[in-house]
Amino acid sequence: MKKTIIKGTGRYVPPRIVKNDDLSQWMDTSDEWIRQRTGIEQRHWIPENGGIGSSDLGLEAARIALKRAEWSPEDIDLIIFGTLSPDIYFPGSGCILQHKLGLKTTPALDIRQQCTGFIYGLTTADAFIQSGHANRILLVGAEVHSTALDISTRGRHVSVIFGDGAGAACLEGVETEESVGVLASVLHAQGELSNALMMELPSHKMSPFLSKEMLKESRHYPVMDGRLVFKIAVKRLSHVTKEVLQKANLSLDDVDLFIPHQANLRINEAFANLMNVSPEKVFNNIQRYGNTTAASIPIALDEALEKNRIGKGSTVVFLALGAGLTWGAVIYRFAE
Repeated sequence: MKKTIIKGTGRYVPPRIVKNDDLSQWMDTSDEWIRQRTGIEQRHWIPENGGIGSSDLGLEAARIALKRAEWSPEDIDLIIFGTLSPDIYFPGSGCILQHKLGLKTTPALDIRQQCTGFIYGLTTADAFIQSGHANRILLVGAEVHSTALDISTRGRHVSVIFGDGAGAACLEGVETEESVGVLASVLHAQGELSNALMMELPSHKMSPFLSKEMLKESRHYPVMDGRLVFKIAVKRLSHVTKEVLQKANLSLDDVDLFIPHQANLRINEAFANLMNVSPEKVFNNIQRYGNTTAASIPIALDEALEKNRIGKGSTVVFLALGAGLTWGAVIYRFAE
């Protein structure tokens, strides 16, 4: 039976570090205010003069993952690129990354699932592999948030949260009867809550789709109903974890590490408490990176492997909730 195996991972964040106290030059905030609400201590942003897109960050992460997988770019059958912050409005960053990898006609698929990008991407890659449409897939999550944030007191509830970065995974179909690779996945969406976390403009339903008046109203910046998203996230993440465990016929005790999306440290702490899971079994690195949306889980996965928190034989649950609203979970087991 064919199983989807992670052959290599990689992560990359821009070298510019923005600490909480640095944000006080633009807005009324403080290190204590941000830590108390989010757990974040710092984040990485691209240089102030810009010039770097999600595909550039994704390229660096992809190169590391490819090297560890012992693949060349020509080995890739499909690129899946998750981002809410593409280099340009269109085409997608997957095609731009394909060109930067030196490839000619390798297919590229962009997905816009925001914080659940890696969950949806991994599930999609597994389906491609199971169906025989592809056997070696490069999955990338990359974001450049910093250039589209309202860096003022008005926008601080959102702007202090987000960081820039990229994570990548090389996925390969392997014939084996062992219980390894992607064991189960569950995906959900609830469009009626789309207004809870969104970036309204530019919008093709508007005419013009972006005007000076709209800019004055700051409708081109992301907005979030933080309290609602927090409440829903804790509930939905616990439910989907139970759902995917049941689907895989596993229990909480079978899981070595939970790797949740890094949206807010308080959400992950509440999840652990609600599930009666030891905090040591929940991986968190939002303190250093902030919320990197589609990049957060692959960055965390790569770091967890580097720190030997997981390895041969480990069973991991990836879980996330984000704009859409969308949420989901995947259970993955590393080979012995």
